[in-house]
Parts: sequence; C-alpha cells; structure tokens
Amino acid sequence: MTKTRADRSAAIGAPAPVAAGGDLRPLRRRKARRITLIALAMLAPALVTLVMMRVVPLVSAVGLSFQHVSLATGETTFDGLANYIYLFGDPNFHSVLVVTLVFNLVLNPVIVIVSTALALLLVQNIPLVGLWRSMIFVPAAVPGAVVALIWSTALQPDGLVNGLLEAVGLPAQPFLTSANQAAFSIGIMVTWGALGYWMIFIIAGLKDIPGSLYEAAALDGAGWWRRLFAITLPLLKRPMAFVLIACTVGSFLLFAPVQILTKGGPNGSTNLIMYDIYNRAYLLGDMGVGQAEVVVLMLILSVIVLVQFRLLKEDRS
Repeated sequence: MTKTRADRSAAIGAPAPVAAGGDLRPLRRRKARRITLIALAMLAPALVTLVMMRVVPLVSAVGLSFQHVSLATGETTFDGLANYIYLFGDPNFHSVLVVTLVFNLVLNPVIVIVSTALALLLVQNIPLVGLWRSMIFVPAAVPGAVVALIWSTALQPDGLVNGLLEAVGLPAQPFLTSANQAAFSIGIMVTWGALGYWMIFIIAGLKDIPGSLYEAAALDGAGWWRRLFAITLPLLKRPMAFVLIACTVGSFLLFAPVQILTKGGPNGSTNLIMYDIYNRAYLLGDMGVGQAEVVVLMLILSVIVLVQFRLLKEDRS
C-alpha cells in the first residue's frame, strides 16, 4: 500500500507540514517573546548599572533639592523652593553661570575647528601619518588628573612654558595665578587633552565622504579650497555637530583641572559650575543648595541634548 507524504515525513521524524490556513501568530508571538527575554537578560547588567549610577542619583538629587539638611543634627526637612530661590538670588551663582557659559562659548568652537583642521591634514598622504595621529591622540588616553598635574608643573613661574618664553625674549607670565589668564590656561590644557579624541570622529566622517564627489569636482576644475567649502564641510555637518555638542557637555562637567590647579580662583575666574557644586555641597556643607544646582545643571544639559538631536536629525524631504 502506498504511503502518503505526511506518513513518510512522520516515519523519518520530520515535522509535519502546517495545515493550509493554519494560524502561525501564536508561534511567532512565542518566538518574539523568547528573543525579547534573551535580549533583556543580556542587557540586564548594563541596565542595572545605568539605573544605579544615573537614575537613582538623579532622583536623589531632585528630592534633596527641596530639602534642608541641618548641619547640627543631620536631619532633613522639606523646604520647598527655598533652595532654588536662594540659589538664583545669589550673585556668586550668577558669576558661576557667566564664567561657565563664556568658557564653553570660547573653548568648544576652538576645539572643533582645530580638531577638524588636524583631521583634514592627517587624511592626506603625508609621511608617517600613522605616527602623527598616534602622537596627537596620546594626550586623550591620559587621565584628566594626570594631564592637570603635567600642566601644573609646566605653568609654574619657573616652569617649562615660562622658560621657553624667556628663551625667545618674552616676559614670564603668571598663568594660573592671574585672574585674566587662569581660565585661558585651563582652556589650553583641556584643548591639548581633547584634540586627539575628537579628531578621530572627524576623520571617521571624512572617510564616509564618497571619493567620486572629489573626482567630479576636480574634473570641473574645482581647487582644494573650493572642494573644502562645497563638499567637505557641508558633508561634515553631522560629525562636527556631534563633536560640538558632546564637547560642550564634557566642558560643563569639567571638574578635575579646576580642583587640582586653581580651586575656582583667582577671584572666581575659573569657578565653573561643577566645582561650585562640589564647593557648596561638600566643602560648605549646604547639601540642599548644592543639589538644587545639580538640578539646574541637568536642565542645562538636557537643553543641550535636545539641541544635539535637532542638529543631528536627518533632513527628510
């Protein structure tokens, strides 16, 4: 007797074919649920770390910003908006905001421009280009505290920088002890440490530009400068926008150089917002006002992130 196709499949252990018109949705839902559970299990360590290191401190800071902590007993009492009212009425906080904003407005465009210039130079066919890239990137691999200590030694009155200035006939400069030069000196140090890191992002953006565009422009007689402003810079808009916003966020969170080199001085000229938070919360013991300042900083950074998404949003026709 001749066996049917289903009988032969069953005899060799193969799954029987789904009947015509069978509903596969339950099977697909189970498969999707299993994949989701596997993904969550793999992401669980990172998610737990994110919650513990970011979400919990955020909620704690918001809660403490509405409370007053007694220095005598350590007890906390609800204080409403008193911490925010005091903070925004404090002339020192106004000065901190001005110093932080001016520092960022000057420093971050300089970092973007110089890192872009270095990237444009180091994508050319120049001798030992790999070595030059590595040398420029090395400071980015050094911890910020170590960078601060290196520059602290170099910027001393009898340090390396003043020695070089005197060698070429220029007078020695006060640098970190001058209210006019301290922020500039820290900016130079931060730029030195950041250029190599952000240069890598710009180089990656340059590698994504199709070479056919440059070939077509060269056939049309466009020179290097014309190709730079007509092709390179427009197509680098997204990488440069990312570098600018990410660099700005990093500069708002700058703490180690100020703590090690100037402690906010001279005369508050380097009192950036992160150091002021540390000073209020841990040196002066005013935890409520310090946490209110943390919330203000988070709101500022939130606006920056929104601008980042706006700048990085792809054009849709």
